[in-house]
Amino acid sequence: MTDTPETLSSPALLAQIDACLALSGSDGWALAFIDLVAATGAAQVMIFSYAADHANCLLSRNFRAKALGTRLARDYLEGWYRQDPLYPRVMAAEPGKTGIVAQGASSEAMSADYRARFFGDPGLGGKTAVIVAGQRLRLIVNLYWAERDEDATLPEPLLSLLARLALLHFETPAENALPAPLAVLSERERAVCLGILSGRKAEQIAADLDIAPSSVVTYRARAYAKLGISSRGALFAICGAGS
Repeated sequence: MTDTPETLSSPALLAQIDACLALSGSDGWALAFIDLVAATGAAQVMIFSYAADHANCLLSRNFRAKALGTRLARDYLEGWYRQDPLYPRVMAAEPGKTGIVAQGASSEAMSADYRARFFGDPGLGGKTAVIVAGQRLRLIVNLYWAERDEDATLPEPLLSLLARLALLHFETPAENALPAPLAVLSERERAVCLGILSGRKAEQIAADLDIAPSSVVTYRARAYAKLGISSRGALFAICGAGS
């Protein structure tokens, strides 16, 4: 079973929570939140938002293989989210309330194909999902456990706190909305990706950033590696942009 924080008053844990609060609504929040979740022993974290006709991935990270988290998120958004047993529950969630669901990989609520794709193939034993709704967003914050840790648990107050930190951050209005997946990139990597999303060519992006075109290629490669993608089309897909 995965080691979990001994107490909600642990100085290290409180410092990580404080960092998330201080960075809420800013670009640095995603990395602070990922560090906080990593300290719980989870093998993977994913945050999805839902509407009646679509879902969005706001954050994904597999702590063993970064590219795996991005691939699973992309698969989930390609219609598989409708097979998620928790989808009806998040759509019916009341604003201001959280709901915690522990779901093993053997849950009969899942189809065999869904179970294989999102648990069996990536070697995940189950997940703890926290459903939370706000005024604008409906979220599920998923913490996945490795097969050997499928009975892992965290204190319910900590799980609720994680979900509320996510809701606070993603509901905070931003003057310049940044595609959520890009929050884990460096400033240069993010600028190159934003240039690509705006339809600019490498030479134009290089001129905008006052760097060599070869540097654009380097930053693009680093960004794609962190995001677990390999093409311009995949970048548009994970950022919810039309190519």
